[in-house]
Amino acid sequence: MAVQRGGERAIWRQIAATLANEIAAKTLQGQLPVEAALASRFAVNRHTVRRALQALESQGLVRIEQGRGTFVQEDLIAYRMGRRERFSHSLASQRLQGSSEVVGHSEISANDELARIFELPVGSPLLQIDLLDKVEQQVLGVCTEYVPLPRCAGVLAALQETGSMVAALTAVGIEGVNRRQSRVTARMPKPQVAAQLAQPKSQPVLYVESVYQDAAGQVVEYGITRFAGNAIELTITPD
Repeated sequence: MAVQRGGERAIWRQIAATLANEIAAKTLQGQLPVEAALASRFAVNRHTVRRALQALESQGLVRIEQGRGTFVQEDLIAYRMGRRERFSHSLASQRLQGSSEVVGHSEISANDELARIFELPVGSPLLQIDLLDKVEQQVLGVCTEYVPLPRCAGVLAALQETGSMVAALTAVGIEGVNRRQSRVTARMPKPQVAAQLAQPKSQPVLYVESVYQDAAGQVVEYGITRFAGNAIELTITPD
């Protein structure tokens, strides 16, 4: 397909518009052709194609995964935030396979903020767990979870075995876990988070902080999840 040369509209913009129209019409889906193939199609150099793809990525139409290629951004995944619903419940209702992968953990002492959240003395022992929330093997959330010790001492092993925080808390005898509150903000990601989500550093993430309590009202979990902003749709439902 030829592009208009010598006009007012830059060639890379013409390529981006053409590909955007094909994505909207669903004639272009899944993984895009490699840069060399697109360069051949439009009779341009790879640098021009790369600039067009970067423009599509900034619009949230594609995602560029280092070492894998460029992919059309799928439909948003609905996350229904209710009193008892968690991300895993929303995935199950959409027949999507999700899991949480532990990538780090450490025992820490509660600072002023964490002590306030857990309603514990400053310096109380907590377990911090770093996770990646995956959906169909794609990382959509970078998480940091905190649970109190020694009550939740077995949560880490259970989480590594089950891939589910709900199942892990149940495994250590904590029943009736429900959401006490959540706060959602849009923030710019740190470079490591952007890399883990395979998104540009200039694209905001949904920063979701949630506090969970047991059936007796005692806080048993505080979690921070940085969701890819162009992949998740949050729905907050009153109970």
